[in-house]
Parts: sequence; structure tokens; C-alpha cells
Amino acid sequence: MFWILAAALTAIVALAILAPIRRGRADGRAEPAAAYDLRVYRDQLSEVENDLERGVIQPEDAQRLRAEIGRKVLDADRRMSQARPAATSAGMMGAGLAVAVMAAGAVALYLREGVPGAADMPMGERLAAADQAYRGRPSQDQAVAQAPAMPPPDLSGADPEFLTMIEQLREAVARNPDDQTGLALLATNEMRLGNLTAALKAQQHLVELRGDQADAVQLMQLATLMINAAGGVITPQSEALLARAVEQDPDQPQARYLQGVLLIQNGRPDRAFPIWRDLLQESPEGAPWMPTIRNAIEELAWLAGQPDYQPPAATAALPGPDDEAIAAAGDMTDQERQQMVGSMVDGLQQRLASQGGTPQEWARLIGALSVLGRDDQAASILSEARGHFADSPEALAIIDEAARTAGMTE
Repeated sequence: MFWILAAALTAIVALAILAPIRRGRADGRAEPAAAYDLRVYRDQLSEVENDLERGVIQPEDAQRLRAEIGRKVLDADRRMSQARPAATSAGMMGAGLAVAVMAAGAVALYLREGVPGAADMPMGERLAAADQAYRGRPSQDQAVAQAPAMPPPDLSGADPEFLTMIEQLREAVARNPDDQTGLALLATNEMRLGNLTAALKAQQHLVELRGDQADAVQLMQLATLMINAAGGVITPQSEALLARAVEQDPDQPQARYLQGVLLIQNGRPDRAFPIWRDLLQESPEGAPWMPTIRNAIEELAWLAGQPDYQPPAATAALPGPDDEAIAAAGDMTDQERQQMVGSMVDGLQQRLASQGGTPQEWARLIGALSVLGRDDQAASILSEARGHFADSPEALAIIDEAARTAGMTE
């Protein structure tokens, strides 16, 4: 059936191409050059007659001109009768040859790149194939073995003091490998260095120690590191961690985003689309997953059977206390500071906890809490922000700079 339809479409296209050439031959629009010469000679004969009537030339001169032009007319007429069939035949042959070459090229390309023997695949079979792909995923160990080795971290631009601190932290964790605080700090800072292998080892041990007490951010962070180690494949083991994270915190955005990636990887755009659609509506524009979702959401909607979907327009992030407001608060009394930034800080903190935000907003909140003297709360927000942006070195740099500016030490 496929080849019958393809042949029919090819024939229709060929007729559409050849028909104008054939019409041109039928209506005489495709004239040879001799036809123009013939019209010129006929005009010259008319001019000779007009000149004779006006007395411009003598009758014997008119007779001579008529004979000369007549010979040219006969020659042009002969050339035209010979050229017209040849031209039209050549045109038809050339066009037919071009159509034949294009058709042959199309068939050859399909035989090389296509799948001539592929059968139709109804929706039920597509879903079954997606389910088979999902169930046939490699394990974490298999995916890591198949993935390219992670490159060593580039430490050329790292602060020597920071590297010294990391080395001391590694030694401290080696002496006390079950120290959860040390493991959390080590995992975060190894990620900052790009040493994902060491970060994965520390984070995995931390989650094992915490067991059922591991929070959604810690689970999500471990799942992200495992996915990176597996070359981007979301294995059953990392999927289980994402499921635990979402079970603890149904609004955990990064875990939900990765669940959408899992569904896309396994041929279920219909199930991935509502997850990413909701994230697009709920997340602040500066969230790290937003560019990926915005770039893919319309195509994902089409694949999910919703071609009319229109993504919401990008909106600016909600403002928090800016740097000038925080600086001004440092010169005020406690009561004045509380009146000026207290409500903004509380509102920003509540929104970041529920919806997330940009690294700049987290940094602004850390600085504001420090100005207000709420150091314990600032330290808690700093730890949460580092976990939130664990897989984004650029965001972590902004967070850490805010912590240094606020005088917060490890």
C-alpha cells in the first residue's frame, strides 16, 4: 500500500511539472527565434508598401525590396517550422528526464535512510513499546559502566584557600565517616569543584545514614548525581529516589522536572507534558529548569496530542529586598530595620520555600537575614540554597558570595 500511494503521488507531481511545458507547446507561447525574425520581415514589407504609396521610393525599388524581403520571409518560415518541434521535444524530454532523476533519487534515499519493511504502529503498540523500553532500562551500575567517564574537575581557577579547606574537610570526613554534617558539606563543596564522583560518594553515604529521615532535597540531590554518573539516563535506582522525594514534598520542583525527563526518555510525552506544564506555570522565571521546559514545551504538547497549547508568557521574578535596602538597613535601629525589611524578608522567604526562586533572590534573602541579626536562620537558608542549586556551579557561586559578604563562615 505504501508503494502504491508513493507511486501515485509521484505521478501527480510529475504531471504538475510537465503540464505547463506541454501547454506552452499547444498555445504557441514557446516560440523559436525564427518567429521573431518573421514578424520583423513582415513589418518591413508593410513599410515598403507605405513608402511606395507616399512616393518615397520608386516602383522598381519597391519590387526589388519585396523580392529581397520575401526571400528572408521564406527562410525564416523554414527555420521556424524546423525549430519548433525540436525545441518543444527537447523541453519535454529534459523535463521528463529531470522528473525521472528526482524520483529515482527519492527512492534511493528512502531505501538508504528509511525503513521500507516497517509496519504501521498503532497507539496501543506504541504504548507497549514505551512500556517495554521503561522496563528494559539498565541498572545504575550498568548505565555507569556504559556512560563516558566523568572528566576530572578543572581546578585551575579555584581559590587556593578554598582548596585547602576542602582538603581539610576530606580529612575530617575520613576520620569520622559517619558525621552527617561533614558529609553534607563535603558533597556540596565537591559539587562546587565539579568533582561529581566524590560528591556522589559522600551524598550516597549521607542518605544511607539518614535512612527514612533523608529529606526531599537530599534525595533529589543524590538522584541528580546518580543521573549525571549514568550519562543522563534515569535508572530505576535514581527513579526510586525521585519518587521518595516527591512523596515527602509533592511540590519539590527539581524532582518533578526529572520525573518529566524520565517519561520523555521512555516515550511517554503524554504523561510528561502535564508535569512540565504545571512546573512552567508554578516556577519563577529564573529557576534553572525553566529554559529547558520553555524550549521544549510546545513540541512536547504536540507529541502529547495538544497542538493548540500556548505556554504562559515569561514573567519577571517577584522583587525582594534589594542591595540598597539591605545596606540602608545596616545603619538603622533594630526597630527601623524590622519595619523596613521584615515584611519583605518574610514574604520572600515564604515564596522561596514554596515556589523556589533565582540564585540572586536566595542570596538577597541570606544577606537580609544577616542584616537583621537572624544568623541561625540565615545559616539554615544558606544550607537549603546550596542543596537547591547543587547541580548548578554558577548559582552556587552567587550563593557563596552572598554568604561571604554576610560574614558567614563554614
